[in-house]
Amino acid sequence: MRQTPFRRRALALAGLTAAAALTLSACSSEGGGDGPEKLTIGISQLAPHPALDAATEGFKQAFIDAGYVEGDTVEFDVQNAQGEQATAVTIAQGFAAEDLDLVLAVATPAAQAAAQAITEVPVLFTAVTDAESADLVDSNEEPGGNVTGTSDLASIPDQMDLLKEIVPDAKKVGIVYSSGEVNSEVQVAAAEEAAGERDLEIVTQTVTTANDIPQATEALGDVDAIYVPTDNMVVNGISSLVQVAEDKQIPVIGAEAGTVEGGAIATLGIDYTELGKQTGEMALRILTEDADPATMSVETATEFAYVVNPGAAERMGVTLPDSILDEAEIVE
Repeated sequence: MRQTPFRRRALALAGLTAAAALTLSACSSEGGGDGPEKLTIGISQLAPHPALDAATEGFKQAFIDAGYVEGDTVEFDVQNAQGEQATAVTIAQGFAAEDLDLVLAVATPAAQAAAQAITEVPVLFTAVTDAESADLVDSNEEPGGNVTGTSDLASIPDQMDLLKEIVPDAKKVGIVYSSGEVNSEVQVAAAEEAAGERDLEIVTQTVTTANDIPQATEALGDVDAIYVPTDNMVVNGISSLVQVAEDKQIPVIGAEAGTVEGGAIATLGIDYTELGKQTGEMALRILTEDADPATMSVETATEFAYVVNPGAAERMGVTLPDSILDEAEIVE
């Protein structure tokens, strides 16, 4: 396996000239020698849902765009924890025992498991809201170890403005989120701050399993709209929340495009494919340019998606303004 800069320091290896030559060999696909050395990358994805799937595919695409060939010059070992934290821990421990060049963790619980178990190779994360609050890094500006990556924190104030545009008379906004996800706690706090500035009141209910989502949605009571943050458990079970919302004629606004595809009305949120690609580009800098994860700041998204679902709006009793329909991408 090619020695990354982090691995070279961790194992205290000498021979910088040879290492530099090896890096050049891995970067070049033409000329003398045997061509690019094969990279092996482990990917731990917390759960199967559209946003996380897109982030994983975007990460892989960054390598393809850089000239790597999957199965030839790069191998991705993709494992899915199916939403179970214990499985994410098992995956991370397995990766720690393997001869990998780098590990990608998709979503906060998967990243926490990977950061705990894997210390000798770089670990990148994506679809993590606040790495510092999740104890993944010393700080978002100076991670300080072998872990860094990309944040999916979107502009919650902008999303609250979108909610007000779709539901102008809204006063109470409900949020259902997982009590075990630090990323969700960060988003709820941000939503409460943004709501206060817009004469909105946030009402919350927490869940511990996906089976709790319908009951928690009902327990929100008489709310005027529901906001769905990038909570892995709730997004994975979005259909059950949407069903209750449709029955009660409560508009649902999401934080990302996959939620809208799952039945929410609209979002101004993260493009997870682009976020994954951005993370892949960070990985390439580590693997081919001697970039140091300890000094690579956590990056935020540069691409956002404005998406609406007119069918969902109709089922929830909402008429979308032409200003939104003319500007947004439309999904059904």
